[in-house]
Amino acid sequence: MTELGFGAYATHPGDVIKDEIESRGITQRMLAERTGIGFTVINEILNGRRPLTERSALLIGAALDIDSEPLLRLQYKYNMQTLMKDQSFLKRLKSIKGFAASVTL
Repeated sequence: MTELGFGAYATHPGDVIKDEIESRGITQRMLAERTGIGFTVINEILNGRRPLTERSALLIGAALDIDSEPLLRLQYKYNMQTLMKDQSFLKRLKSIKGFAASVTL
């Protein structure tokens, strides 16, 4: 993982958002109502069971008056780190490396 420059473990942006709303005394239900995002969706994002999309990041960012881009970068890093732990994907990736170099015109 360290060769990717991401750190030891993946942090889902929902963890950060959850900490933020808890420190402000905002409930998940309040956040759902304010953003118009369903409570179940908010709960799944905050518990790392659903990815943060661009749309949800912008809505949550607006509701909390925070920048959505760092949250989206966290989601990207989380996705990459999770994928790089998937052994079947890594096997597939290894099997196609060097393809372009082996093609002759």
